[in-house]
Amino acid sequence: MTEPAGLHTFDHWVTHWARERPDAIAYVQDHREMTYGELEPWTRRIAALLAANGVHRGDRVAWIGKNADLYYQMFLACGRIGVVMVPVGWRLAPPEMAYILKDTHAKLVIAGEGFEALAQQLAPDLPDVVKVYAEADARAAIAGCEPLAIEPAGHEDGALQLYTSGTTGNPKGVVLTNRNFFGLRQAGLDAGQPWSRWDDDEAIMLCMPCAHIGGTGLSVVALTGGARAIVHAEFDAGAALDAIGQGITRFFIVPAALQMVIQHPKAAATDFSRLKYVMYGAAPIPLELLREAVTTMPNAGFMQCYGMTETTGTIAILPPGDHDLAGNDRMRSAGRAVPGVEIRIVDAAGDEVPLGTVGEIVTRSTANMAEYWKLPEASAATRSADGWVRTGDAAYMDADGYVFIQDRVKDMIISGGENVYPAEVESAIYGHPDVAEVAVFGVPDAKWGEAVKAACVPRPGHTIDEDSVIAWARARIAGFKAPKSVDVIAALPRNPTGKILRRALRDPYWEGRERQVN
Repeated sequence: MTEPAGLHTFDHWVTHWARERPDAIAYVQDHREMTYGELEPWTRRIAALLAANGVHRGDRVAWIGKNADLYYQMFLACGRIGVVMVPVGWRLAPPEMAYILKDTHAKLVIAGEGFEALAQQLAPDLPDVVKVYAEADARAAIAGCEPLAIEPAGHEDGALQLYTSGTTGNPKGVVLTNRNFFGLRQAGLDAGQPWSRWDDDEAIMLCMPCAHIGGTGLSVVALTGGARAIVHAEFDAGAALDAIGQGITRFFIVPAALQMVIQHPKAAATDFSRLKYVMYGAAPIPLELLREAVTTMPNAGFMQCYGMTETTGTIAILPPGDHDLAGNDRMRSAGRAVPGVEIRIVDAAGDEVPLGTVGEIVTRSTANMAEYWKLPEASAATRSADGWVRTGDAAYMDADGYVFIQDRVKDMIISGGENVYPAEVESAIYGHPDVAEVAVFGVPDAKWGEAVKAACVPRPGHTIDEDSVIAWARARIAGFKAPKSVDVIAALPRNPTGKILRRALRDPYWEGRERQVN
């Protein structure tokens, strides 16, 4: 692939806006503001603090906590110098956090507000950690540093490591580089996409979790647009409406959260006139929700964004023009490839299938991940030598290039925008004193898209209590991964080789639905 034109490293973008728009606001959270002119030396102060703690290019720095302006500023500082930022999901259970922290070999851990005690609790078992800072202490320490003269990172240097749940139980660290974040921007500009261009007064709301590509990736979108990023610690429908009324022009949200926004009592009195684009993902938008959203936000263009952590976010878009209040076939799709991205539908052997035939989505672009951290076999299984990434999603493509997702090749469940893998949940349930066997799968849910369900076989002479199984799982994994309901059955369906047939358990709940995702 040819080298993308324009500015395409974190260092280039930070220095560019410090020069071109020094007085423009870069970050806002609560009563704190920072301009682009202030951001440039501040990120070099962060680099100085990292160096003082022995953190150098290629090392990892971990963040435990909710969204914070300091997290995003540290992410930019790390990206500038080739240090890799690792946000750890705040909703994870402590053992899950500990696994990630050990896997990264992070030298520095920053504990966001409210997570100081947890970070200190985990620290003794992390031999690579030099220091743990509370967020307030980190701010003070950074302010006391002199800005460091830095050597800018290159295109292939890592910037972010996000952990995705694994089908074998342990999460995998997806390593994303400077090139991954910026390689597609010029293609979008060259294609004349209106949403690739920005006005001077635009603002983005960052409310999705920073440990997800939708949370941290959107901050890079704000950076490339020279926009104001309004940071929310976590999603709250009322706070989101307040921010929209104060001038938000774009935000990303999952459909379940969008429904909460437009049905909130504040929505009727909110001024949506400046809102340009509502980007949503993780699931298609139900037609009735689109109608309600358009009625509430009449000036906004709605865009479905399809992608994954391994592709640094969006690789296909269903643009505003394809959203029809009367409904149309294209609204059932995930859109088509954005400029600079190749998408194919292939069979199990990797050969492209005819149009209209279901196969697996594979994609190639400069946004495809560098690797899974320290997992060469898993990396090779997902990313081919010539750069194609297997998504695990089953779909077909029409003659116009629109991709229609039918199911998931992998068994992943998407509940409220969160990825849940059955094997991880099953591992958490195994060991319950009453459970002999368990299989986990997703079932339709009106609010969250899918809900996690467990089918359990009791041990001989035992009786399974549904609430007990759910509580057992919640003590071991994040609450959103734990089953919402439990079926007690006599035996799990299996094929002749003994493999559990999850589809046989799952299909009755999806009977009569056009697609096997919700």
